[in-house]
Amino acid sequence: MPENTPLEQHENIPVYNTENWMYEDFKIGQKDRSIRRTISEGEAMLFNGLVLDMHPYVGDQVFAEEDGLFGKRLVAGAMVFSLGLGLMANNNVNTFSYGYDKLRFIKPVFIGDTIYTVRTHLNKTPKYDEMGLITVSYEVYKHPGELVLYCEHLQTVKYRDPKNHKK
Repeated sequence: MPENTPLEQHENIPVYNTENWMYEDFKIGQKDRSIRRTISEGEAMLFNGLVLDMHPYVGDQVFAEEDGLFGKRLVAGAMVFSLGLGLMANNNVNTFSYGYDKLRFIKPVFIGDTIYTVRTHLNKTPKYDEMGLITVSYEVYKHPGELVLYCEHLQTVKYRDPKNHKK
């Protein structure tokens, strides 16, 4: 009898850092907090270069120190948004991004700041024949707990049993 290939042997091992919850499993009011991460100068400048954002507040140390409002360089808001949401990325194979609402950059984030994110499940509504719509908020904080960013993420999520959600 031939032996199983490595792929066949590994098929039933759960994939790391993925989830498979469905619309019915979404609990309104649930809160989760991410790990923290510190934003380095190197990654901030790499991000600025990748997205072509060389605004003096994020890319010019002399400007930031001598003419800037804060006396030091900022981290681009788009990077704070990306990192903050990435800290809570759940890689759910049943969800699909529908968009973002209410994105606000509330306080500045500087190179060297440490951030973390709190996600709150806000609501869910039947939407399509196969999927419902959920909304979660993301609050990004910089240490020791100052709110710097808020947004709401809308996602479609597959139903476990679509016939229970007919319009």
